[in-house]
Amino acid sequence: MKDTSKHQGLRNQLVKLLEGKGIVDKNVLEAIQKIPRHLFLDSGFEQYAYQDKAFPISAGQTISQPYTVAFQTQLLEVKKGDKVLEIGTGSGYQTAVLCSMGAKVYSIERQLELFKKTSLLLPKLGIRTKHLSFGDGYKGLPDYAPFDSIIVTAGAPTIPKPLMEQLKIGGRLVIPLGKNEQIMTLLIRKNETQFEKHEHGEFRFVPLLEDKN
Repeated sequence: MKDTSKHQGLRNQLVKLLEGKGIVDKNVLEAIQKIPRHLFLDSGFEQYAYQDKAFPISAGQTISQPYTVAFQTQLLEVKKGDKVLEIGTGSGYQTAVLCSMGAKVYSIERQLELFKKTSLLLPKLGIRTKHLSFGDGYKGLPDYAPFDSIIVTAGAPTIPKPLMEQLKIGGRLVIPLGKNEQIMTLLIRKNETQFEKHEHGEFRFVPLLEDKN
């Protein structure tokens, strides 16, 4: 599991590209610069790891393109020590970015194959989450709520109610909403019953799967 100066050079180029696309949060850019994305991909894709593209991973899922990861993270406005709930651990790359920014990350993955793989990979890379869970992201993690922010890394037709309930007042929820193409949506909780909604353009994600049991 090597991270060479060549990889670091490619990450520097990626950061410049993301700045050019409008990512301004220095903490987000620093995290992208630090995290070895190639170690989250199957070795066959390693040479493409620092292109701004999504790639397939196990269980029919994808690792989001770096711009999408950076854009969602920037919308969260993560501060050190924030309690962040991530729905869809996937490869663990987004998880690693959040941890690198000093967030206390609680993450849920519903694909067992991915959950097992990522649970082993993150500690190997020295990335410490607060809690990794195998289960239904629609339900969130009520035992650990409330959260300063919630990030959903799969497309959902509607915002799962439990996630809204588990968000702290003043907290931010970022979710791609829609079926085939999604609108990146930011909800800010104003009080017990009111949320402010902002829309931030079209993205494409794999669907958020609900456990029907």
